[in-house]
Amino acid sequence: MGGVFEPLKGGGAGIALEEIEVSILRSLAVQLLELIGPGDPEPEPDADPLAALFAASDGPTEPPSDPALARLFPDAYGGPETGPDADAEELRAHSAEFRRFTENDLRSRKREDALAVVRSLDGLRPAGEAAAVLEVDGELRLRWLGALNDLRLTIAARLDITEDDESAVLFRLPDDDPRKPMVMAYLWLGGLQETLIETLTGTL
Repeated sequence: MGGVFEPLKGGGAGIALEEIEVSILRSLAVQLLELIGPGDPEPEPDADPLAALFAASDGPTEPPSDPALARLFPDAYGGPETGPDADAEELRAHSAEFRRFTENDLRSRKREDALAVVRSLDGLRPAGEAAAVLEVDGELRLRWLGALNDLRLTIAARLDITEDDESAVLFRLPDDDPRKPMVMAYLWLGGLQETLIETLTGTL
């Protein structure tokens, strides 16, 4: 085991991580938490539960201005690039309403995913040059999968990589290109994500 997730006997997945890999993953997860932002404050003990329910569903209606956040929280129906006709205006209205009721919950889930990664990495204790073995199963495996996906989406936004873009030039960058570390992180996270998915589907 080393460098990728592998299935464990009895279920779950495991990966051997060097100390530097633990540090990089933890740093990326913390940066993701900072990007997503703090959670909603805890309700007062004597707060009206009905009022709290309505407040929880009163989220933003406009997409985030940050390209990375816009990639993490895309419009459900029609985005700003949609044309000016009446159908497009209706799609934007539907997207705004959908965002109002769902974005806060989605932010909370993404925040919990990133926190789960940080906490599980904090529990690792690499001994000297020996790699530490991280084991994830059940909900934690899904948390990791969600966080890895969000990290790749965030880095893709920073590198301007789109689903329709081969971006082959990015993967042949010279070592002195300032984007090279981000590209390497993007590819590494992709390998982790792919092998973790394989442990869920049993195709390893």
